[in-house]
Amino acid sequence: MATSLKDTLTVCRKRLREGARLMIGVPDYDTYVAHMREAHPGQPVMNYAEFFRERQSARYGEGSTRGFRCC
Repeated sequence: MATSLKDTLTVCRKRLREGARLMIGVPDYDTYVAHMREAHPGQPVMNYAEFFRERQSARYGEGSTRGFRCC
């Protein structure tokens, strides 16, 4: 099965973008949506703003009694 150079570059660009986001702590919203639809079809899916806030809270400990958390 032959793939075109354009298809290969598109996949490569997507993987690099995903990797860069994960390195700086920003998970991929599209991956989250796909997971929710596949694994939890009856549950509501957060919009991007809700997803971003929830991930930031989880990472930095908002609302936690421990205060600021970096790692």
